[in-house]
Amino acid sequence: MTLPRYARMERERRFLVRDERWPEPAPPYSRTIEDLYLDCGRLRLRRMVDADSGCVIYKLSKKYGPESPGIEPIVTTMLSEQEYAALAVLSGRRLAKTRHYDDTSGRIFGIDVFAGELEGLVLCETEADSEVELRAIVPPDYAGTEVTADPFFTGGSLSRARRDELLAKLGRQ
Repeated sequence: MTLPRYARMERERRFLVRDERWPEPAPPYSRTIEDLYLDCGRLRLRRMVDADSGCVIYKLSKKYGPESPGIEPIVTTMLSEQEYAALAVLSGRRLAKTRHYDDTSGRIFGIDVFAGELEGLVLCETEADSEVELRAIVPPDYAGTEVTADPFFTGGSLSRARRDELLAKLGRQ
């Protein structure tokens, strides 16, 4: 695949988090994340609030679709509050989560604790600079089943998921 102009390649792996192995207490640093997956294409509007400082970051991203599981081009631009507000009125599907950050053996894992319809879902993910590094990642003890290749566990898909679909997928009916 030819990398779209201005894009970078995102390489990540995602895992379900096993409840019994989830770190207690949760890592101290976190951000609340509110995503809006716009109905007009593959665009994601994001608002992130830093738990420590209260600093708010606004972003608009486009993912082009995976070339293989966990590897896809992405373009992101930072927005002002006014630009975010103008786009936030567009039609789309919302997703809310708190992202904790955990350093495991020198690798940072983002641990997403979902809210709303997805309450009870906890995923962890990490990124790598190369495909070789991506494959070599050793997940932390609290990581369960790898879901990198399962399209259900992508943000765009999760934003459309109903509670009963999530529970069925997790085998908790």
